[in-house]
Amino acid sequence: MMNNPSLIDEIDLNNLFDHLLLGPLGRMEPLEQTLFRIRFDLYMPDVLRPLAKLYGGRPDFAAHLENLLGIVARAYAGRPEKLRRLDLRRVNEPDWFQQPGMIGYVGYVDRFAGNLAGVKDKIPYLKELGVTYLHLMPLLKPRPGANDGGYAVMDYRQVNPAYGAMEDLRELATALRHEGISLCIDLVCNHTAKEHEWARKAVAGDPLYQGYYHMFPNRAMPDQYEMTLPEVFPDFAPGNFTFQDRCQRWVWTTFNEYQWDLNYTNPAVLAEMLDIMLFLANQGVEILRLDAVAFMWKRLGTDCQNQPEAHAILQAFRALTRIAAPGLLFKAEAIVSPDKLLPYLGLGTATNKECEIAYHNSFMVLLWSSLAERRVVLMTHALQNMPDTPVGCAWLAYIRCHDDIGWAVRDEDAAAVGLSGFLHRAFLSDFYSGRFPGAFARGMTFQHNPKTGDRRISGTLASLAGLEAAAEQQNWRETDLAVRRILLLHAMILAFDGIPMIYMGDELGLLNDHGYLDDPNLADDNRWTHRPFMDWCQAEQRHDWQTLTARIFQATCNLIQAAKRTLNLHAQARCYAVWTHNEQVFGLIRASAWGRLLVLANFTEHDQTVPRYRVHDMGFAGELVNRLEEQSLDSWSDLKLEPYQALWLEQVPED
Repeated sequence: MMNNPSLIDEIDLNNLFDHLLLGPLGRMEPLEQTLFRIRFDLYMPDVLRPLAKLYGGRPDFAAHLENLLGIVARAYAGRPEKLRRLDLRRVNEPDWFQQPGMIGYVGYVDRFAGNLAGVKDKIPYLKELGVTYLHLMPLLKPRPGANDGGYAVMDYRQVNPAYGAMEDLRELATALRHEGISLCIDLVCNHTAKEHEWARKAVAGDPLYQGYYHMFPNRAMPDQYEMTLPEVFPDFAPGNFTFQDRCQRWVWTTFNEYQWDLNYTNPAVLAEMLDIMLFLANQGVEILRLDAVAFMWKRLGTDCQNQPEAHAILQAFRALTRIAAPGLLFKAEAIVSPDKLLPYLGLGTATNKECEIAYHNSFMVLLWSSLAERRVVLMTHALQNMPDTPVGCAWLAYIRCHDDIGWAVRDEDAAAVGLSGFLHRAFLSDFYSGRFPGAFARGMTFQHNPKTGDRRISGTLASLAGLEAAAEQQNWRETDLAVRRILLLHAMILAFDGIPMIYMGDELGLLNDHGYLDDPNLADDNRWTHRPFMDWCQAEQRHDWQTLTARIFQATCNLIQAAKRTLNLHAQARCYAVWTHNEQVFGLIRASAWGRLLVLANFTEHDQTVPRYRVHDMGFAGELVNRLEEQSLDSWSDLKLEPYQALWLEQVPED
């Protein structure tokens, strides 16, 4: 809706605050009221700006604003004392999540440790690895049966009964926080399960809750939308609308027929989701991974992704939650092209006022592309054309996640380095599915779309990096190269801009798991092959140096410790790719007031050399030290890198 400035200007903020004092704030101590008032005054401009864009033309705008602020005030009044103290610490240390010591780990509750109590018992393991940020995949109560890996939520205020109860989540969050580990969980913002209470009331004919979803009496409007909408799951969920016989309505279902898209043109939906966010924050959750945020606003004639209003929704959420729980961070799950990704961290007037963290999908894809091609030209060019990030934000750097790998290589970037974007994406699909001659990877094709030629890939890090193929061949040289690839990729995400995220089991070298085929609820989705159960028997080998497990685990721990002591890896340090005069060796510089770090990485199975004159040209003359091994290097010789070796080089200060 269009903004109506006159309605916004008529809002009396002092009167609004006085109204809140008559409610839950009135029962609080004067100091706590004062803290709330400070945040209220500080963030209200950031609240009003996006809300005006979304709902400013509505005559009931003031009433909806008052409702939102009432939700915020109640959450603030109900926030536990320990979490209020955490808020104060976070406000006074705003870069806490950008520091080099922030090391992420992600996995499923049941596959990692059975239930939430089991995860609590595994905290010593996480500490040994060096984790300070734990992302547990969807754990809120899902629909029974097929539920898209937990992303079809039927109750946001309950935990999946198989994992425990909300009290178990609170206890886990407290235990993690005591050990210096921040808890991140998923919040599905775009849709609910069709079994959710709102959806059930909508099906029963309640017009209030029918307004929570996009529902149509016939195919007229859906057919118009479909003309420009892509299909997310063309193999098993074609189309974007599903007919519901019980209410005789077509419902917008972007992902699966049991996932109903929410209608954010209705401000009541935004209020409901805000209430849920603050409820979860008060359980001790420190980071919310906001799922499918790119899809939250629909516009006819577009692909209904990345609309300006979707950003306004996120900006409103951030400003409102900052008043009640400033220690809460948002991570945007927006797997989109680079030009559309940066806005999720905030641009222009919204700089540092949207999400604090976003997935750097392009870097992940470029890592795999460079490994397959044995050249770093595309990665260097593409990263050089990425804009700088706002200083108050951080990328999430990852090798893989729970999802498939889609080859998000832009045609423009490919053409600039002499490649065909279409053919290169096809090559990557062939290579990582093992079809390409000589490929070391053992992945699986996911969601082949014959209309576009799109073929995504499923597979664990170890299997995609060659460890599975080496085991099949019982080839020790190939095994060694596979381990080197695994460690190279870990060194790259640890050196890149932001928070590195390790997927559960990758630190042990877990291979593809085909056991999902025995579960009818999972068998149609081969992404479960790279979501194996944690192998705790294999984990017991992590201290036995005669095993590959120990080699991978201990080397990963050493990389993490090196990252933690390297101040140049703070997320506020500039991060830019550089040409090394060797197409097989990638170069990256991190530069800040802490100093400068040169990262070099050999993406081939052969020894490579970087000319010393080129290192000097980049400003790294004199004696250098490799921070990965705390080892000095010869000042004047060319730099030699072993197969898949990485170097983190700093210049030794002169006395």
